[in-house]
Amino acid sequence: MQNAERLSLTEMREFVAGSRALQWTAPGRAAIYEFLRRVLEAQQYAGLRKAEKGVVRLFLGKLTGLSRAQLARLIGQWVRSGRIALRPAQRHRFPSRYTRQDIALLAAVDTAHEGLSGPAVRHILQREYRVFGKAEFQRLAGISASHLYNLRRAGAYRRQRVVMQHTRARQVPIGERRQPDPHGQPGYLRVDTVHQGHHDGQPGLYHLNSVDTVTQWQVVGATETISERHLLPVLEAILHQFPFRILGFHCDNGAEFLNYTVARLLNQLLAEFTKSRPYRTTDNALVEGKNGAVIRKHLGYGPLAAGQAAALQKFYTAWFNPYLNYHRPCGFASVEITARGQRKRRYRPDDYRTPYEKLLSLSHWEQFLKPGVTAALLDAQASRHSDTQAARQMQRAKATVLTRCQQQRHYRPLSPPGGTRPLSGELMQGKRAAAPLPRTPIPRFTQLPKKGESQQQ
Repeated sequence: MQNAERLSLTEMREFVAGSRALQWTAPGRAAIYEFLRRVLEAQQYAGLRKAEKGVVRLFLGKLTGLSRAQLARLIGQWVRSGRIALRPAQRHRFPSRYTRQDIALLAAVDTAHEGLSGPAVRHILQREYRVFGKAEFQRLAGISASHLYNLRRAGAYRRQRVVMQHTRARQVPIGERRQPDPHGQPGYLRVDTVHQGHHDGQPGLYHLNSVDTVTQWQVVGATETISERHLLPVLEAILHQFPFRILGFHCDNGAEFLNYTVARLLNQLLAEFTKSRPYRTTDNALVEGKNGAVIRKHLGYGPLAAGQAAALQKFYTAWFNPYLNYHRPCGFASVEITARGQRKRRYRPDDYRTPYEKLLSLSHWEQFLKPGVTAALLDAQASRHSDTQAARQMQRAKATVLTRCQQQRHYRPLSPPGGTRPLSGELMQGKRAAAPLPRTPIPRFTQLPKKGESQQQ
């Protein structure tokens, strides 16, 4: 406000009433305090009556925005001393015993000794002053071990010395960390899990995806959770659906597979257990690609509650897995070595075939089959329906299952409330879903060998 101190009491009263617009510019507190002093002196505030003082206070409060208490304090200061001084902020601070030079010296000692413990560094500081007579260590010689850690957290210390520690990997003595080498033999599986996600606060089910490295024979399962209680029966059912012997099992570093329960199961099968190497994304790339090209393409990302895992497992066993292996072609790359020694993968039109056709193309392929599984049994399963007819039946069964899952969105546990582990026989025998799913016979392969019994017989 310009020339506000020249206003009369009547004009101030009108301004307080809120009808007059005035221009006010104040760059800071110093300008506000100077304005208050000029107004108080111009109006001769000390000689005004009480009502007139109230008008001046209301005028100053409305114009400056100061509170009543702060305005009363400033006016009282002017009445006592005749001026309004700008006081700097005063905060209580403990006296600093150790200077920036001391902190820099401590950082230098820590750097030289590679960051010893607090008591050890305290002893070094005492020796530097008392034994070797270095005067710059006089204050640090009396520091306590606990306060030494306080100085290490100070900003001046961090600017002098920064310690970086990489996260140390936890070693799990289960599985061999390498890429599997099947040597052209079927039975070396790549396994991974796919989570359906949480929807509306309800946990979704998990898909277990397993793919053979050589033939791309794929078996998918569904489990309520990836705990041992629910995952192990489904994993056993998946291994039973492969027509050939299981020779290898490869997974990533997830705890759902890297545990002693799965290791004992694979030990009964006499199958090697390997896991992915760090920074080698191609170790499990085959099954990762199938996660998106098969599971996400057919099941999507929609809500599938964990309680629907049993119904989806029956659909996988009866319809989805036979379609994938007998009627869905896969690309098998032809590897070429360039002049530079690089390996190039090319997918020619003739390189596409079903996993069953790829199995038939292997030399002496019948020797890899499980006992009780014959070529005639596999051929009967493959020739029962045409590719398009099998795909349409699978799509109708999938629509029925997904519709049922959408109608029963609420969570229903797979196991009974008593805590009994779900029986794996129902899942391993491949029982088909109830009506209205169409029914068709499926091959039931042999059971797991007993402990100590070899698969090579």
